[in-house]
Amino acid sequence: MVNIFNYIERRSAIHSMTGAAKLACLLLWTFAAMVTFNTPFLIVLSLLALLLFPLSKIHLSDVKVMLVLLLSFMVINGILIYLFDPEHGVTLYGTRHLLFSFGGRFTVTLEQLLYQANVALKYTATIPLIMVFVASTNPSEMAASLNRIGISYGPAYSVALAMRYIPDIINEYQDVAHCQQARGIEMSRRETVFKRMKAAAMIVMPLILSSVDRIDVITNAMELRKFGINKTRTWVMGRRFGAMDIAALLLGAGLVAYALIFIFVNHGRYWNPFI
Repeated sequence: MVNIFNYIERRSAIHSMTGAAKLACLLLWTFAAMVTFNTPFLIVLSLLALLLFPLSKIHLSDVKVMLVLLLSFMVINGILIYLFDPEHGVTLYGTRHLLFSFGGRFTVTLEQLLYQANVALKYTATIPLIMVFVASTNPSEMAASLNRIGISYGPAYSVALAMRYIPDIINEYQDVAHCQQARGIEMSRRETVFKRMKAAAMIVMPLILSSVDRIDVITNAMELRKFGINKTRTWVMGRRFGAMDIAALLLGAGLVAYALIFIFVNHGRYWNPFI
């Protein structure tokens, strides 16, 4: 089974935390990374994010598919940023240090390199955190912890179902693809990209029908168990907040506070070494 948005069972400090605390820390961390263009701060965040892998005992091989997809998106995004506006960094920083030119509007400046490095650092500061969060959070425990902090158990349970449903969709896609290949539809690398895309499109309808059937089964099961009748419910996977949860919340709040203080002191979001 390919690990894409899958929970991976491990014994670690990150796994022992409640899902609500991890989600809150993730949101605060992401906000701090996205609101500022302070390069040293983003470098520190990126290093801290990478340290979460050994701390959670999640190996890069466990999430290599997610990693490849996200890194590919990051590279494509960087290329498009440059193609659409090669001197956007010059506009932001207000200075211009030309390194060389390809001719016409395509130039390479220190300001543009710094801006695109900051954009890349924003990804490296948040992507590892998201992967660790998904891989270390049990969906049932996530719903229980959200309900514990005051969120109604209906929406909380919807979050758990969504976290379980994405891996199911991926596994269902692989099952349908194998069935199509058994019928003689070639989807391997021996075929051209266009033919492989056309073959993949043929999987969409069986996948939709299977998903609708799965939704119907889950809905009927919840109705038979009178889900939503009572205002409260008990949770098998419920946990209390511990020291690690409080530390994660304080860390997230501290990062946001630092990012906002930097903006106030610097009179802007951009760290500019060119002035």
